[in-house]
Amino acid sequence: MEGEHMPFERERIRVLVVDDSAVMRKLIPSILEKYGDIEVVATAIDGDFALNKIEQLKPDVVTLDLDMPRMDGLTTLRHIISRRALPVVMLSSLTSQGAASTMQALELGAVDFVCKPKSTLQIGEMADELVAKIRAAARSKVLPFNGDATLEAISGGSDFDRRGGDATAKVLAIGASSGGPHALRYILPKLPSDFDAGIVVVQHLPESFTEMLARWLDEICHLEVKEARSGDEILAGRALIAPASAHMKVLRTRMGGQVIIERGGLVNGHMPSVDVLFDSVAEHYGAHATGLIMTGMGSDGADGLGAIKKAGGHTIAQDRASSSVFGMPRVAIEKGFAHKVLPLTDMPAYLVNVVGRAESVEESYATGL
Repeated sequence: MEGEHMPFERERIRVLVVDDSAVMRKLIPSILEKYGDIEVVATAIDGDFALNKIEQLKPDVVTLDLDMPRMDGLTTLRHIISRRALPVVMLSSLTSQGAASTMQALELGAVDFVCKPKSTLQIGEMADELVAKIRAAARSKVLPFNGDATLEAISGGSDFDRRGGDATAKVLAIGASSGGPHALRYILPKLPSDFDAGIVVVQHLPESFTEMLARWLDEICHLEVKEARSGDEILAGRALIAPASAHMKVLRTRMGGQVIIERGGLVNGHMPSVDVLFDSVAEHYGAHATGLIMTGMGSDGADGLGAIKKAGGHTIAQDRASSSVFGMPRVAIEKGFAHKVLPLTDMPAYLVNVVGRAESVEESYATGL
């Protein structure tokens, strides 16, 4: 399971830690060296030193601080991706500026990120997440931004045909955690503006990050993407992302669907919780719902996916090979709650064929697509 100490079953993952803080350069290696499958080969104080050490030591994974003197994290990342295409896990601060820079780093090719704790006394709290993401990064393929169809969205998003705005009887509910922003970045830009279902998303992120994620995705998608507010309508061609530190539910009436945002207690250790969203989707959309559970630690969303399946909806889980962290989808698959298990690369076309067409989800599923 994620976060557990692992025996020496294979060659160790060689990690370079890059951070301008002397304290973090000591604390991060002290965390990582407790895990038998990880070896910290060196640390670096900034980007210049990091690039030299990468050439000398050829690490498998780099952990990279965003805010550094001389050469900052984003500039360093560009050099790493262009020269070596190494997997990079960013270390971000819990600020709006940190969120914006983190989204830019993911766009440039970073495979994931971890938020630094507010105090070094809390450094142990990020240990399991950091280790899981380093392990996932070591087996990932670096996918730098390559100017494909989504480049058009960035350079000319205002000219997009965002038809949207039509009430829909169908909903696509997506749940993700670790590695989710990268997965959403792959899927959502490939869905057309006339996608015939409303989309609701729970992505586990710290506060201030969900708004930035929504803005980032909105710039590169044919769909409208926004951070959800209570009362927002669920419309074809629109994706609503749950805000951090609040649960999101759906409500369906004769006038159409809408989302409800409410504070509450943690569910499965999270707020927003994927299970909370999926349970409400099962209740209000039933056979007209599709649930998609993607990469992430833990089990949040697995039982909710089961509720969607029981209600007659269609259910999908991301496969092991394409998941940054195969936790949430693994639990759903093992419980038998996924009708279909797919790699990330197959999801956009599958969703368009099965969910985004004018006929109902049940009719599409019956065709065997």
